[in-house]
Amino acid sequence: MSPRRQQILDIAADLFAQRGFHGVSVADLGAACGISGPALYKHFPSKDAVLAEMLVSISEELLAVGRQRAGTAAGPTDAVAALVEWHVEFALAHRALIVVQDRDWSSLADDAREQVRALQRAYVDVWAGQLRLVHEGLGLDRARAMAHVAFGLLNSTPHSSLLPDDQMHELLRDMALGALLSPR
Repeated sequence: MSPRRQQILDIAADLFAQRGFHGVSVADLGAACGISGPALYKHFPSKDAVLAEMLVSISEELLAVGRQRAGTAAGPTDAVAALVEWHVEFALAHRALIVVQDRDWSSLADDAREQVRALQRAYVDVWAGQLRLVHEGLGLDRARAMAHVAFGLLNSTPHSSLLPDDQMHELLRDMALGALLSPR
């Protein structure tokens, strides 16, 4: 992806998080990017395409990095720790994307929504697979539920960051690991 395209996505994420997808016009987005609204069409065919690429690309990144970190860990407990570390890093760095994903999900086109769902299911299954290795006899549904609960905690950053990022990072990591690695 070109640096300019990524810049547009980053600016759009901030605007959508502040005002909602429907509260931002193409002209608003272009002005924030330092271009005219119509010039935005050189980079994206529509505002809907901006939202779709934003949420699909971040879902792809979550999955790819999650798989990589789990795959290079020394064992399942280290893999869970690596997954938590990755998601904490993501959550602190991408607060706006978390807000957009949560609030503007229904504005995604059906095909993009299904693509994001498939990527998210695969990401959950990376976590669930490692949790099942850590906790003998843990069922798949419970492991997936544990992953979703951890995401709820970690994705609270747009609303709960009352501490500096380094302290928030430590708090989120410790709380998530405490919950995920405690005996079931």
